[in-house]
Amino acid sequence: MLPYAAYLRVYEPVTAFPEPARTLWTAYAESRRRPAREHALEAEHLDARRRLVAAPPIVAPERESGDAYVRLAQDTIYVAPWDTRLRSWLALARFREETPARLAGWHVPPQVAREAEQAFDRWRLAGRTLHPHIRSSNWHVPLPWFVPFTAAERSLTLGTPPADGGQGGGPATASATRTLIYVTSMRDARGRIAAALPAVRADTGDGTRLGAGELETLDRWLAAFHPGSLVELDYGGLVHLLDDRSLCADESVAEIGVALAAMARGQTELWVAMHKRLETRWRPVRALQSAS
Repeated sequence: MLPYAAYLRVYEPVTAFPEPARTLWTAYAESRRRPAREHALEAEHLDARRRLVAAPPIVAPERESGDAYVRLAQDTIYVAPWDTRLRSWLALARFREETPARLAGWHVPPQVAREAEQAFDRWRLAGRTLHPHIRSSNWHVPLPWFVPFTAAERSLTLGTPPADGGQGGGPATASATRTLIYVTSMRDARGRIAAALPAVRADTGDGTRLGAGELETLDRWLAAFHPGSLVELDYGGLVHLLDDRSLCADESVAEIGVALAAMARGQTELWVAMHKRLETRWRPVRALQSAS
């Protein structure tokens, strides 16, 4: 079973990478050794599990991953490196910030944490990037992640249906081909964020603001990559928490679009209604975190 997480990925054109990375990623994209697109998330998750069950746990690999997600569009190869080492360091930093030291030590031995932090410090002092190509979110899709996309960019593939045919409202059978993905250009993604920000910054006074700070942070992250990149929202393992009917009915991106248009026109009631609709859809999914 895949982790119950969604992913936001940036695929840069292979020509945007300096040598020798450009040649290496080109060869990788054409290689048969790389995981097929429908199995890549599973392979990435298996790699993480192997590190975590090691004794002591390997919180960050010694070398950066040589794997990536690959897309081919208009005869151009686009690559989203896993950036496993960088993402592991950033995750460890968040974990230690959010967890009391006594509890953190139970999960990550202090010596292991110190060695990982020292390696991360050396990385930063060398002026290396702090922007991984992939961001993840457990148990839900953050509302700002819907903003860069439109409903027309939605791609839904249903796997094996649940045993009850989807009528019981339970989770669907986990299938490697079960996906809900949006893909857009970097230009359109940032353009939509820029168009949304003026309305989002306006305080509606009803406690349902989308979060201008989060949207601005998202835009800064996207700005770190090549302007000719592709941006992908992948529901990842969250598709296994929703039955076929729920996935087919999920129009979160379209609803965010309606909500933002309502905010821009000052239609507070419509904005609040769309926001509540989104919250109603995602609240049961997030609640499963406490039940797990």
